[in-house]
Amino acid sequence: MNRHLRPPAWARPSLTALRVVLALTLLLGLAHPLAMTAAARLPGLRDGAPGGLLTDPDGRVRGSTLLGQSFADEDGEPLPAFFQPRPSSAGAGHDASASAAGNLGPQSVVDAPPTDRGPGAPSLLTQVCSRSRAIGEREGVDGGRPYCTAGGVGAVLGVYREHGATGRVTRVVSLNEPCPLRPFRLRHAGAPVECARPGEAHPRAAVTAVRGGAPARPAVPGDAVTASGSGLDPHISPAYARLQTARVAARRGLDGATVRELVAEHTTGRALGVLGEPVVNVVSLNAALDRLAPVRGA
Repeated sequence: MNRHLRPPAWARPSLTALRVVLALTLLLGLAHPLAMTAAARLPGLRDGAPGGLLTDPDGRVRGSTLLGQSFADEDGEPLPAFFQPRPSSAGAGHDASASAAGNLGPQSVVDAPPTDRGPGAPSLLTQVCSRSRAIGEREGVDGGRPYCTAGGVGAVLGVYREHGATGRVTRVVSLNEPCPLRPFRLRHAGAPVECARPGEAHPRAAVTAVRGGAPARPAVPGDAVTASGSGLDPHISPAYARLQTARVAARRGLDGATVRELVAEHTTGRALGVLGEPVVNVVSLNAALDRLAPVRGA
């Protein structure tokens, strides 16, 4: 009798597939999401589960504590009443839809000059130098760092020798300082240093970075002048936060101790006590500052 109730052979594969679809739907479409939702409500995880959204008193979303954002005006100039984040290579800056690194490494020390095909591009070294110089001016400290000129570009020379790689130096060009700029160094290895002539390439020159007299530990921290791998990091180092404290306190009309306390409240230590470095969430820190001492028009 059971033999007559069995489905025909041609229908059995379809019924098996249907059972698999139903089982996977229940397991992966219902049980697994519910389990993950329950896990996300555990202490220590529940704050980030909804996306770490920051909202105004009227309920408007201002950002997320999990994603960095720019604190700049319409012209891209940093707003002085806010702690500034790390640089970002994600789109126009902190663009979650274009998360990416700059793909420039330690060998990127010579700027690409403008040509008929494009405007050129600064090397990673020049980006670091220019950022450090700008931050130094903004915070009132020495923005100099090794291998950077006083003008904020990479201190890199193209050195020509008599026999290619050996022999006396016959010509030296400051590769990142186009004419008519005055080279950061007037002479090198007995030869005068020239500015870089527009359109002239130097494939046979030995690229030589010059350390200069900057301190080994610059006043501007490394995270202030380099982007994170994703371009979306909302954190800065405590050193960079300390560097900005006096400026922010003055612009907000607060005393330094109050701002330092806020920085400490938004500082996270090493994971498990040993992994990584202490960091300051600049997004939540600025939100707390706005609640304490709002800035008109910001």
